[in-house]
Amino acid sequence: MFDEPVRPGLEPLARFRVELAAVKDLGETPWGHRRVIDVLGGSFDGPRMAGTVLPGGADWQVVHGDGSATIDARYTLRTHDGALICIHTSGVRHGPPEVIAALGRGEPVDPADYYFRLAVRFETAAPGYLWLNHTLAVASGLRAATAVHYDAYTLR
Repeated sequence: MFDEPVRPGLEPLARFRVELAAVKDLGETPWGHRRVIDVLGGSFDGPRMAGTVLPGGADWQVVHGDGSATIDARYTLRTHDGALICIHTSGVRHGPPEVIAALGRGEPVDPADYYFRLAVRFETAAPGYLWLNHTLAVASGLRAATAVHYDAYTLR
């Protein structure tokens, strides 16, 4: 009889560096305080995939009354061998009000001082990367003044 699920493990996937445009503040909407941050480009590098983050796409985030942010970003990757991969990250960022305020001013903040975690999904038709379509990844991020950096790990 099998009565216990497999305990997931983490396997390093890649470090992502996503360059961002200035925040477009849409204000209070029926879903919360909406902000849109366009993706300008970037790079990623890891043991099974590396390449560039293409311009286009954005993070359509909602900032809540307590200062926490719900992340919903979609953009496109091009691997070193030319494959195109859609990436979707969803997650949360929160921390003490003074830390969130410093991030909002573009100041460097120790990522240990706030929580920034993502769930990561992929979509591709590229034969060498089909395994990504069936892979769930998680990531830990940091917000810099004009970029987001995160380390993604596949769940085994």
